[in-house]
Amino acid sequence: MSEQKKILITRQLPDAVTDRARASYAATVNAADDPYDAEAMLARCDGVDGLLCTITNDLGRDVIMALPDSVRIIATFSVGYEHIDLAAARQRGIVVTNTPGVLTDATADIALLLMLGAARRVGEGARMIRDGWTGWTPTQLMGIEVSGKRLGIVGMGDIGRAVATRARAFGMEIHYHNRSRLDGAIEHGAVFHETLESLLPVSDFLSLHCPLTSETRHLLNEQRIALLPPRPVVVNTARGPVVDDQALIAALKSGRVAAAGLDVFEGEPNIAAGYLDCPTAFLLPHLGSATLETRNAMGFTALDNMDVFFAGKEPPNRIA
Repeated sequence: MSEQKKILITRQLPDAVTDRARASYAATVNAADDPYDAEAMLARCDGVDGLLCTITNDLGRDVIMALPDSVRIIATFSVGYEHIDLAAARQRGIVVTNTPGVLTDATADIALLLMLGAARRVGEGARMIRDGWTGWTPTQLMGIEVSGKRLGIVGMGDIGRAVATRARAFGMEIHYHNRSRLDGAIEHGAVFHETLESLLPVSDFLSLHCPLTSETRHLLNEQRIALLPPRPVVVNTARGPVVDDQALIAALKSGRVAAAGLDVFEGEPNIAAGYLDCPTAFLLPHLGSATLETRNAMGFTALDNMDVFFAGKEPPNRIA
C-alpha cells in the first residue's frame, strides 16, 4: 500500500493485534475501552477508511447511513453480525467482513464445560467451598451423569460439529437439527431431525449453536421447553436472545429443567435477575472465544480482510 489507510478500532484488542494494526495502518484505538455509542463512534469516523468493530457496537441502519463516505469497509471482530445492518451497508457500498472458523475449538470447549458444570452442579459446589464447606455426605450435590446421555444439537455448523466430536468421547448419543442434513462423511452417525419439535423430545442435553435471526429469536420458549424430556440440561453458547429467559428461569425454578449452562444472555451485560438467584443456573461471562490464541486469530482475520480489501481484492470473509 502506497499510503497508510486510516482505521478505527472500536475496542481494546490483544496487544499482538493492535501492534500489527499500527504497523500497517494509521490506527486509532479506543483507549478507554468503553463501547462507543452511535454519536461517539460517528464523531471519530471523519476521514476513516475502515472500522474494526465488535459485537458491542451498534451499527444499525441509522449509524450506517450516517457514516462518512470515507468508510469503505467494516471488519467485525466476531462471527456473528446481528449488530450490523447488512442491507444498509450494501446500500452505502460498504464491504462487511467477519471472522469465521477461528473460534470453533474455544467455543466448543466452553460448551462442554457448561454441560459438565451444569450437570455436575459445579457452581453450587464452588459456592459451598467458599461459604464454608462442612464435609462430604453421601447425598451432597448429586448431579446428572453426562456419559451415555442423548445430546441434541441445534445448528450443526463448525461449532456444533466440534461439540459433537467432544461429546462422543463421553459416550453421548448425538442428535441434531440443522437447515439441511450433513453429508454422511461428516455426520459420523449423528441422527438428523428435520424439525426442532422432533429433536427436543430426545435431548437429555440440549446445546444451542444456531445464529441469531428473526426466526431463531426466543427459539427455546415455554412451548418448546415442554417438549424436552424430564429434567434436561440446557446449554447456550450461541446468542442470548435464542433463549426466552423468563421461560427458562421458570423451568429451572420449577425443576422442569434440571440445570442450564449459559455463556451468553439477552441484553448482556444486564442479565435477567432470575438467573442470579437460581442455583441450578451455571453462568459464565461470555467466555466462548476467550483464549489468547483465539482472540489473536480473530483480530488477525479481521486485519487480513482489511489488508486484502485495501489491496483491491475480494476479502475472504465478506458477508456484505
